[in-house]
Amino acid sequence: MTKGVAVTTLVTGATGNTGRHVVAELVRRGERVRALTRDPAAAAGRLPAEVELVAGTHTAPGTLDAAFDGVHRLHVTVTTGLAEAGPELVRRAVDAGVRRITVVWGGWVGPAEQAVADSGVQWTRLEPQEFMSNTLAWIDSVRSEGVVREPYDFASALVHEADIGAVAAVALLEDGHAGRAYNLTGPESLTPRERIAVLSRAIGRDVTFVPITHEQAVDRLTATGVSRADAEYVVGWYAAPSEESTSVVDTVAQVTGRPARTFEQWVAEHAERFRTPDAAARYQP
Repeated sequence: MTKGVAVTTLVTGATGNTGRHVVAELVRRGERVRALTRDPAAAAGRLPAEVELVAGTHTAPGTLDAAFDGVHRLHVTVTTGLAEAGPELVRRAVDAGVRRITVVWGGWVGPAEQAVADSGVQWTRLEPQEFMSNTLAWIDSVRSEGVVREPYDFASALVHEADIGAVAAVALLEDGHAGRAYNLTGPESLTPRERIAVLSRAIGRDVTFVPITHEQAVDRLTATGVSRADAEYVVGWYAAPSEESTSVVDTVAQVTGRPARTFEQWVAEHAERFRTPDAAARYQP
C-alpha cells in the first residue's frame, strides 16, 4: 500500500443480511468501504452515505477488476453460485492486491471457503450457526394467521447478524485473527416454541406453533425456487442439528469485547414487521 493512501475494504453482498452489518461496523470505525451490489441505486438508501457503491456480483468475478482497484481487504459471504466462482474470485482479489479476507461460510467448507484458506494471504472464516434473521420467514403466517409452521422443535444457538458483522470488522482491521475459523452463536439456545414465546410478548399477540412434516417443509422451500437438493439439506439441518448448532459459545464476546446480542434484542428491532393493526386488541397475556 502506498504511504498516505487509505486502505479500502470491499464488501460483497453489501445489502444482504450480514453484509450490511459488516459495512455499518466498518463505517462506524471510520474505515473506507466499497460496497458491491447488483443495484447501487437501491443500495444508496440502505447503506451509509459515505460508502462507495459499485455495481456487480461476486459470482461474476471476471467483471470486478474495477471493484478490486485499491482494495486491500475483502469480505465475502458465500451464497448460491459462489461454489463455482469462489476460487476465481479469490485469485483475482489476491492478484489485485487484497491482503486480508474474511468469509462467512455457507454451512460447510466448500470450494469458496477452501480457496480463501489456500489464498496465501491473511484470512478468517466466520462459521455462524442459524441466523436470527431466519425468523423473518415467519412474518406472513404470523401477520395473517398468528401461527408458525415448522417441522421440528429442536434448539438452535441463533446469532444476531450484527454480531457477525462486528466479528468480521475486527478480523479485517485487527491482527491476531489470521488462519482462524470462528464458530459464532448467540448467548442462548432456543427452540422454535421458545422463540415464538419471545415474539408473542414483543408484538402483543399470541402466536401458535403448528408442526408440519419434513416433506411439507421441503415442498415449501422448493416452491420459492430452491432446488430440492438444497431444500433437503436445509430441512435436514433442522432434523439433525449438530452439537455446534445447539451449543452456545462465547466467540463473539472474545473477539469483540462485548456480549453477543440476545434473540429478545433482535425481536425488539424487528417486532413491527410482525404486527397487524389490531394485534394488541387480540392479545391475551
